[in-house]
Amino acid sequence: MVVDEVARRLGVAHWRKKDYALQTHVAAKRVVLVKPLTFMNGSGGPVHKISSWWKTPRADVLVISDDLDLPFGRLRMRAGGSSGGHNGLKSVIDELGGDDFPRLRIGIGRGAGAIDHVLSEFSKEERDALSELVAAAADGALTWLDDGLVPAMNLVNVRKP
Repeated sequence: MVVDEVARRLGVAHWRKKDYALQTHVAAKRVVLVKPLTFMNGSGGPVHKISSWWKTPRADVLVISDDLDLPFGRLRMRAGGSSGGHNGLKSVIDELGGDDFPRLRIGIGRGAGAIDHVLSEFSKEERDALSELVAAAADGALTWLDDGLVPAMNLVNVRKP
């Protein structure tokens, strides 16, 4: 949802299916947006293939993911670090060969069972707050793109759900 919002703001009209992902290149911003089509625990493959083709260093790959360990609505951006148990981040770390890439984690809270919670619909209260959350995360991603990591971290890490 966040990548779609970033794409909307950048005026993306066309996505192409290639390398097990939907991707689009926005030349004016020198950015490639990627939405892996694999299962989450295999998402590192498309990220690696596409970033290798574009010769993108890890520090220039922003990974946006959900996070069960953050309360719903909380955003956290970091320059790198472990997967924190997130199988999608673990896949990206393994495929890129390191964990020194920025990531924007979006809190979805922890339900009764992790798998059921991740695959379930948002509650009414969450749906009511979702557009604001997606907008705030997109603001963070675009700030990272335009101004760098520290200004983006300063923007999103202070946001309270």
